[in-house]
Amino acid sequence: MTILVLAATGKTGRRLVPQLRAEGNEVRAASRSGEVRFDWAEPASWEAVLAGVRAVYLVAPDDPAPIEEFVAQGVGAGVERLVVLSGRRLDQAGGAFGHAMLTAEQVVMASGADWTVVRANNFNQNFDEYTWREPLLAGRLSLPIGAVGEPFIDVQDVAEVAALALTGVGHAGQVYELSGPDSITFAEAVRVMSEASGRAMEYVEVTGPEYEAGLVGEGYPVEVAAELGGLFEVMRSGLITEPTDTVAKLLGRPAIAFREYAARAWRTH
Repeated sequence: MTILVLAATGKTGRRLVPQLRAEGNEVRAASRSGEVRFDWAEPASWEAVLAGVRAVYLVAPDDPAPIEEFVAQGVGAGVERLVVLSGRRLDQAGGAFGHAMLTAEQVVMASGADWTVVRANNFNQNFDEYTWREPLLAGRLSLPIGAVGEPFIDVQDVAEVAALALTGVGHAGQVYELSGPDSITFAEAVRVMSEASGRAMEYVEVTGPEYEAGLVGEGYPVEVAAELGGLFEVMRSGLITEPTDTVAKLLGRPAIAFREYAARAWRTH
């Protein structure tokens, strides 16, 4: 069975591909800059990417418009299993954040193929890969989150659950809500990373409008800033604060704790 991994150079994809291959699976690692070129904006290229594929790991693009056509084409070409990455409790959140991921969920559920939805909390790796890395290295992370806890999840756990859903039995029709084992505030997380790295880091609270204005000032489009602001609205609501035990149940081991992540990722910075 050939497994197509989209966004194969992203946070989850670049961990999922070696995980699947280590288990003996044939994997087609696809992205705009990966082993196999894939672009949501180039439908003419999809046929070759989907040829012979029986399972797909799908990460929604920013623009959800092509998702339905892609999934329909995949199922028509013989795709039997779809695993989609999403955000935890997005179906209950409402607001500006997560429209593309919710669209992907709805499309795969209606596809006629076996499907699994993997809904995850914020990744540990958001701190050291791209999203919040530069502000932390500069010594200050400013966000509109307050004292609400977040059970950050390690991307390795997400990749292992996705691998299980792509290759195992009993996962069709399941929605897996994934989190880390402990809920901590962003201020606590920054303190843990500061201790692990030996670098001075502080968390600074800002308002939602201040955060979005800062993003626009950095060059982000207004609509992107609004969507990111919507993410923090979801988090402030407390909807995703409580940890789940899904990782432990599925993988037979505890989810990776934030301190373990910090000790590994930040001691080299």
